[in-house]
Amino acid sequence: MSKGKLIGGALAAMIAIATPLFVSMEGEELSAYKDVVGVVTICSGDTRNVYMGMRLTKEQCRQRTDNILNEYGTDVQKLSPGIENSPYEWAAHTIFAANIGVGAYGRSSIRRLYNAGDYRGACRAMRLYDKAGGRVIRGLVNRREGTATMIGEYELCLGGAIARTVQ
Repeated sequence: MSKGKLIGGALAAMIAIATPLFVSMEGEELSAYKDVVGVVTICSGDTRNVYMGMRLTKEQCRQRTDNILNEYGTDVQKLSPGIENSPYEWAAHTIFAANIGVGAYGRSSIRRLYNAGDYRGACRAMRLYDKAGGRVIRGLVNRREGTATMIGEYELCLGGAIARTVQ
């Protein structure tokens, strides 16, 4: 089997892991709204080509979410080679990158730590990204740390990192 097919299969598995968590973190709004810092958003955190008054169907939102996770997952894999071998870490990094942007992910301590082989440290560093507009946002804390009813990016990432280091 070719490397491209293997990565494609791994990408599909990662997206299957990431999608329900991403949607639970972001919610699913069929009508455009302004987020906590005033960015016009729709569906599950999509900010691209969105305008106030825009309305989409559930199917259109699902397609936008698939596109986001596919695009960011591919970008994360290019920026953090080898992450495709750990689908839970890859899902956490992808969800994180979709939240802060691929450019910010590329410059982040998370990426630097991961690429240096400090997988657990990379997961822990996610918890530092809890601000928007210069202030701590409870929703970002919940997203990074998790809650009693939702796993956070840190927990999802750490599960993969621990499994990777005890093999």
